[in-house]
Amino acid sequence: MLDRSKIEIAVLNQISHTLVHEHNVSELLRNVLNILHREMGLIRGTITLRQGDTLFIEASNGLTLDEINRGKYMVGEGITGKVAKTGRAAVIPDISREPEFLGRTQARPRKGHIAFICVPVIHLDNVIGTLSIDRETAPHGNLEQDLQLLETVANIIAEAVASCLEQHEERRQLLEENMRLREELGATLRPSNIIGNCNAMRAVYKMISQVAASTATVLIRGASGTGKELVARAIQMSSSRNTKPFIAVNCAALPDSLIESELFGYEKGAFTGAVARRIGRVEAAEGGTLFLDEIGDLSINVQVKLLRFLQERTISRVGSNEEIKVDVRLLAATSRDLEKLMEEGRFREDLYYRLNVFPIQLPSLHKRASDIILLADHFLGKYNRMHGKNIARISTPAINMLMSYHWPGNVRELENCIERAVLTASDTVIHGYDLPPSLQTGEASGTAVIHPDAKADFKTLVKSFERELIVESLKANGGNVAAAARQLGLSERIIHYAIRKLGITPEWYRAKKD
Repeated sequence: MLDRSKIEIAVLNQISHTLVHEHNVSELLRNVLNILHREMGLIRGTITLRQGDTLFIEASNGLTLDEINRGKYMVGEGITGKVAKTGRAAVIPDISREPEFLGRTQARPRKGHIAFICVPVIHLDNVIGTLSIDRETAPHGNLEQDLQLLETVANIIAEAVASCLEQHEERRQLLEENMRLREELGATLRPSNIIGNCNAMRAVYKMISQVAASTATVLIRGASGTGKELVARAIQMSSSRNTKPFIAVNCAALPDSLIESELFGYEKGAFTGAVARRIGRVEAAEGGTLFLDEIGDLSINVQVKLLRFLQERTISRVGSNEEIKVDVRLLAATSRDLEKLMEEGRFREDLYYRLNVFPIQLPSLHKRASDIILLADHFLGKYNRMHGKNIARISTPAINMLMSYHWPGNVRELENCIERAVLTASDTVIHGYDLPPSLQTGEASGTAVIHPDAKADFKTLVKSFERELIVESLKANGGNVAAAARQLGLSERIIHYAIRKLGITPEWYRAKKD
């Protein structure tokens, strides 16, 4: 009896020492089980943690990884689950005679008599896990003493188990938050050179991430000004060719007589003025990426040579019969209706299918309403830096104009619009009157709220300016009409009359002081 007491004191002393010196909680729990095995002969020890209604093995002794993965229990299920549910220890003298013993880890031998002891780990009156061991049944074994020892150990390690459970919960919350953020971002990080978070652009970002690492030809489609070259550059920056050349060619900007020599190069004397050999854009992009913008404007003759390049990855300079092997990835873009051009015989069908391996369709800006202000703020910062200005914000009426306009020129038009406003702004705010006239008239923008036959005459523009001045003053004074009147140099009677006439609600601005 004395020897047993000494052994238990030694065990508890070693466990206490481990608690003081081991800061890795998972390793600490494994050390506790190793001490019980080494000093007491207890086998297959496990410590489970409770997460919701599930118990899983956090630390073990004598179990393989597969056995650990199989050892999951619902609260109330089997002996371990019942201990977690009731908070009362269980002693099974012979597991072969206990029908409720599940043996889910499949770690016990088929023959031999094995006893099983499981005690709850309780922290702040809550069962947060279990501690269990196997012991080979022996004539002089005392399961009651083993039970008392395990209950003492469970009490000692309860704080450590709670800490481990807290770490798992923090990790679970971080993973959930990460998943939520990834879902919000379309499961793909936005390329650094593109602005926008609308659903349509998230789909574009996902396609960029899917195709960037490959060598597939990409056909980027979208109206003029939607950012097709930015997408091409985003693909190149995300690819393994990001340190190699990126060569962009606007096919619509070159006449038919020059496009072939521009793409494929020429030999000395190939034509008048060819005084020396010159390599083309395709050769210049060796190892990198060639971006052909407005590919729908290529002539049929050049289309034939481009098709050969796509099929064979070889080119011939103008004035030479030599075949030159090139390693170039092709990205193409167009704002043209290629299907209609094929029907008219102006675009080769075989080239179309060679280009259309991985199409990406860019949305027009009017379909990206939620991105308009993001883009406007980006361009505001860009042109503040470029022109040495200090414009702080865009006024509410100006924002309303930006959101109402149909943007036929897409992002390019928006950028030009903001640059103009930065240059014309007379203070630190972009007002509606700083924007181009096309955004200020309902007739030009297609957003008129007055009768369609009416025209945006002088009186209409004056009312718009008057409304903006009053709204800005109300915002600056927290909706205080008297203060706004003093700021504008008006009497209260006049400003109240103007507010009623223009349909302004001062109350809206009482909680929105800038």
